[in-house]
Order: sequence, then structure tokens, then C-alpha cells
Amino acid sequence: MIQGLTVELAQKSYPIHFLQTAADAIRLTMEEYAKEGSPSVLLTDVGVARAQAAFLTKAFSGIPQLSVITGEKAKSLEVFGQVQDFLANNRVTRQGLLWVVGGGVPGDLGGFSAASYLRGIDYMQVPTTLLAMVDSSVGGKTGLNLAAGKNLVGAFHHPRAVFIATDFLQTLPPREFAAGSAEIIKYGLLGDAALFARLEQAALTPRSADLSAVIRRCCEMKAEIVRADERELAKEGGRALLNLGHTFGHAVEQVTGFQSYLHGEAVGVGLAAAARLSQKLGYLTSAEVQRIEQTILAHALPARLREPLSLAALMESMQHDKKVRSGKLRFVVLKRLGEAATQSEIDSSVVEAVWRELGAT
Repeated sequence: MIQGLTVELAQKSYPIHFLQTAADAIRLTMEEYAKEGSPSVLLTDVGVARAQAAFLTKAFSGIPQLSVITGEKAKSLEVFGQVQDFLANNRVTRQGLLWVVGGGVPGDLGGFSAASYLRGIDYMQVPTTLLAMVDSSVGGKTGLNLAAGKNLVGAFHHPRAVFIATDFLQTLPPREFAAGSAEIIKYGLLGDAALFARLEQAALTPRSADLSAVIRRCCEMKAEIVRADERELAKEGGRALLNLGHTFGHAVEQVTGFQSYLHGEAVGVGLAAAARLSQKLGYLTSAEVQRIEQTILAHALPARLREPLSLAALMESMQHDKKVRSGKLRFVVLKRLGEAATQSEIDSSVVEAVWRELGAT
């Protein structure tokens, strides 16, 4: 059994439970909260409801449930309104508890719904994808997308607890598992050279003996970063380091209408872009860039654009990124493998050169 973690914050702390299966632990927790006057409701999506029907019945039978559409399109104002109506129609009070079961999209949607309804109710995260387990379920970032860009609406609202059960990964589609690997590669690159070396040696699979330990290490790293810079206010470094590869990756998602790339696949391209940018700034060697790209490819992720995209559209999308400060983009670059830093004042021609190398036209 993998030991649990506590995300320690200035005003709130919460546990991350690492389990093989989660239904019994969730059922027990629901019963305990119900005794304290905190009844539960469930939010998931139709894909999870179909794939995890037996689990949902065992863990959540008898409580109100809402399944929203699957995919990035669910992070919209329209679907957000559906969740708010669901909470209101079921007379959820401030003592209510929203359970969010699914990947990063339901997690972001559910977290923001909990932050907004009655000006804030508690919620629990039960991530069912590798990406959500190692990244989006921890840290309290919630949000929706707008036509202008990704995650432009949102709030910092931490869950009451996170339940990570690795048995979900045994039935996760290979493409979804690979998408989660992108975030694990990110953690190795930004702060744990030994983790990156392990990923170089052999690609992760749902059957990897050390998968649970790798997931816990990523959560541990994120908890440490969030504790030091909960609301991403540090002038340099801090929580912004978690966006390694994401400024590029979000642009890929935006320009392709959230249709062609899973988030982790776009991050794979973004990590390759960040590596090439770091090389152009004099931090990495070409051999190190090659090592990064080979690791990305070994995990069944793209390291360049699958088809040409408009350079102008990509550059325009980046201007709407949340990390823009005083009208200037702030990138996360690699000073070396296992060490990242934020950097502004990068000439746009350098960024354009990176995009062109990855297939933009």
C-alpha cells in the first residue's frame, strides 16, 4: 500500500489517498459525512458513467447523479449552467458535498461548479485517468474554457480530499494513458532528473510495477510547489513551473478546436517545443533535446504537430494565455534536465522558429 499525502496550505490542508480500489473507502466516507449533515451528490460524464458503471453503482448508489457530455467541450458556460441547475434542483445546501468522478475535464468543471454554487461548497476528487491522478486533481485549480482561450474562467478551490485508485488505469484506453504520461514526463523535466531517467529507461504502462510510486511522486512534487505558491503569485518560478510545455500545448488545443489532440498529446508537443526553446536560449544541448523527444515518442505521444497549423494562429492564441504579464508571454524553460525556470522577454522570432521546426506554416 502506498502511503498517503497531505497537501498543506496556509488556510486549508487535505489528504490524498492512494488505493488499489476506491469504492469501499468512498462509501464509508460518504456515510461519515452524511452523519455530520453533509449529504452527497455525484458529477461525472457519460463516458465514465458507461465505462465505470459497476464502480459507480457500488460507490454512489442512492444519491443524485449527473452525467455531462464527454470531452473538452464540457468545460463550457452552458454545461456549467447544467451543473448549477442540478445542484439547485436537488436542494444542495452549503453543507452538501459534490463528488467529482472522471478525468481532468469533469474535475475542472466540478471544482468550479463547487466554488461557484452558494459561493462555495465542498467537493471530492476521484480521478479516473492518469493525467488527472498526477496533475489536475491536486492543487485546487478549476476552470472553464472560452472561445478566446483555455481555462480563462475559473477559481482556486481545493477539494476536501482526493481518492486515487490505480485499478481505474487497467481499463483506461491506451491513448488516454499515454496522455497522462505527458504530465509525468513534465514533472521529471522540471524537478526530478532521476524520475526523467527512469522514464527514459522504459515507458510507463498500466502494468509497470512502480506505477503507484511514480504517481505518488508526481503528487508529492505538485503538493510542494502548490504549498509554496498556492495562487501562482510568485514573480518568478513557483507554481508557474507546472506550466512547462503548456503555453505551447494550449495553443495547439485552441487552434485545433479541442478536437484533434487530447490535452496530454498537446502537452507532448509543448514539451518538445519547450526543449527546443531552451536549446535556442543556450540552456540545453541538441543531444538533450533529442533525449527529451525520444522519451516523449516512447510514451506514444507526438513530439511535433501531426499536421501543419497556421503559425499566425498559434502565435495569436499564445497571446491569450493566462501567463501573459504586462502584455508579454512568460515561458517555462529548462535550465537543465530536472531544473526549470520562468523567463520573459523572449523574442517572438525565436518562438516562431520553434513552431516552424515542429511543423507550423
